[in-house]
Amino acid sequence: MARKMLQFISLDQKMPVKRKPTERNEDFKEISLAFTKDAADEQASRCEQCGIPFCQIGCPLGNNIPDWLMLAANDRLEEAYATSAATNTFPEICGRICPQDRLCEGLCVLEQSKHGAVTIGAVEKHITEHAFERGWIKPAKPVKELDQSVGIIGGGPAGLAAADTLRRYGYKVTIYDRHDRIGGLLVYGIPGFKLEKSVVERRVQLLKESGVEFQTNTQIGKDISFADMRKRHDAVLVATGAYKSKPLTLPGIGVKGVVQALDFLITSNKVGFGDTIAAYEDGTLNAKGKDVVVIGGGDTAMDCVRTAIRQGAKSVKCLYRRDRANMPGSQREVSNAEEEGVEFVWMAAPEAILGDGTVTGVRAHKMHLSVADASGRQTPVPIDGSSFTLPADLVVTALGFDPEDIPGQFKQPGLAVTKWGTLSVDERTKTMTSLDGVFAAGDIVRGPSLVVWAIRDGRESAIAIDRYIRSKHKAQAAE
Repeated sequence: MARKMLQFISLDQKMPVKRKPTERNEDFKEISLAFTKDAADEQASRCEQCGIPFCQIGCPLGNNIPDWLMLAANDRLEEAYATSAATNTFPEICGRICPQDRLCEGLCVLEQSKHGAVTIGAVEKHITEHAFERGWIKPAKPVKELDQSVGIIGGGPAGLAAADTLRRYGYKVTIYDRHDRIGGLLVYGIPGFKLEKSVVERRVQLLKESGVEFQTNTQIGKDISFADMRKRHDAVLVATGAYKSKPLTLPGIGVKGVVQALDFLITSNKVGFGDTIAAYEDGTLNAKGKDVVVIGGGDTAMDCVRTAIRQGAKSVKCLYRRDRANMPGSQREVSNAEEEGVEFVWMAAPEAILGDGTVTGVRAHKMHLSVADASGRQTPVPIDGSSFTLPADLVVTALGFDPEDIPGQFKQPGLAVTKWGTLSVDERTKTMTSLDGVFAAGDIVRGPSLVVWAIRDGRESAIAIDRYIRSKHKAQAAE
């Protein structure tokens, strides 16, 4: 049924119904139920069809959001999907895990005018799932197969997005990944309650059917030399992400029971796949029956606290040195965590890890926010004499990530890096590194960021690689 737009004057914002916390705490399934068709159409019809679409401006991919909302509201879902997929390689993934409250929905004019944003992410998910159900989404089949090939190091969102684009151009594409499954943080870093793994596996299968080849359990510089990779392919893309955990320097940090966020999350996700992991079985990376303290305030910290709840922790506390308003993670994720039983200890920072060989607690002190630093955020300052202790059997540090030493791993000292350790890329192309024919995309260039930015970077790197190979081929033909 066709619907008129601008229905925000008569229709309130409605988010998808969430399963009850007592139910969702028992499993790792996604917490939100899918929109019905009528509910999705109604929410799409609330769009104001702005002359200047701030939602699109706020989207790293520049998604044409007003157009596909209008198409969805008018029951033209195949066109809506085509419009969405034109700029987004994985709309069903972004619809689930993008922090829309910080991006498109946060900039929605209706949100700014206190009417409540259009539920863009949920409608995006609805459109794509409907497209899958109807069989509208097919493997990419290039018009012409090309002789040249591209090797991609890293099977995360940037690498997958680049592979999809390059395959559509007709290139032979091989993705090399050190893990046993393709997907990077999509399968191992993000818990199932935000992104069920079948959603990622479905896209990987489409890429396989399109002709993309995958080599798992393969470390470049160990199983295959980087020099050999460059000989095999006409261009190479480094899309390894940034997975080196930021260190926490505290007295007692080395005691048993203090673990890093990514180790905790990867183990949980592997167990979800049915793998047997010794560190989970012996309790090292298992929160069951324990008092858990997670240190950090970003989205990774939210993933950890909510994972601990589902593993059956006795209690879960999140220790963060600023207040809720200054938390870097999604406010929706904070609300979900609170609903599920997580306790937030705001304005507090750790002083020391307690325990003789094995952790027994975290000593922390209260903070107050002082003057703003160079980033514009108020600096947290300890309050004298405010120390207190949180009991803990498991402490998870979630302070963010740094890039790994890629030149060292690849044995390529000529691969230039920035002062932050990210790969340095050419100012003009934005994606080629200091080595000819070697490109880079995603967190290894940008630093730790969102999946949607990695998708954008992967798509843009594919365009640059295509331009490079064509230019090189043209030059060779002219000789």
